[in-house]
Amino acid sequence: MTIRILLADDQALLRGTFRLLIDSEPDMEVVAEAANGREAVELARTHRADLVLMDIRMPDTDGIAATRLISEDEDLAGVRVLVLTTFEDDEHVFEALHAGASGFLGKGIDPPDLLDAIRVVAGGEALLSPAATQTLIARVLNQPSAGRAPASDRLDSLTPREREVTTLVAMGLSNDEIAERLFVSTLTVKTHANRAMTKLGARDRAQLVVMAYEAGLVRAGGA
Repeated sequence: MTIRILLADDQALLRGTFRLLIDSEPDMEVVAEAANGREAVELARTHRADLVLMDIRMPDTDGIAATRLISEDEDLAGVRVLVLTTFEDDEHVFEALHAGASGFLGKGIDPPDLLDAIRVVAGGEALLSPAATQTLIARVLNQPSAGRAPASDRLDSLTPREREVTTLVAMGLSNDEIAERLFVSTLTVKTHANRAMTKLGARDRAQLVVMAYEAGLVRAGGA
């Protein structure tokens, strides 16, 4: 299966570099390029990309606003957004994930790591750069100015095991690491995580992480 990718960046040279890198992979192809967030939303609708590689700072409509528009569009429910930016501060991490992004990376990432990140996010996993740590997310979410709504009541619908898996996902553990810790199979972990996402209305694991922090299930420094 080929991963269809939309590039959204206001710098044509960077888009060209990303296109050459991505199109060199047998399982990926760039289907369109956008120079601003408004174009990114329009092209996501017309080209049915699987993933949008989204910059934050763009004219007209920025990457955060574009990500929110894509994530809120029911017709684009299968589109994942991977934010790639030079601004890896905690506020941008929070805004990107809360807008619906599935991943957040710095532009200094090595090409092989970027390609791996695209595959991870296109496969439905959440991904953050080392600089965008869970601790930073927790600190921002715990600030009153973040405007988070009480979410602890949503967790009542989860079974004890789903709640446990959700906690470990929010702590940054991979499916394999969770399976090893709980002495279950990786498939079982995926099943519990998917059920938790369905019950909580999370479109992917990144939103599941945000919800876990909002509900107080996980806090800075651990569960």
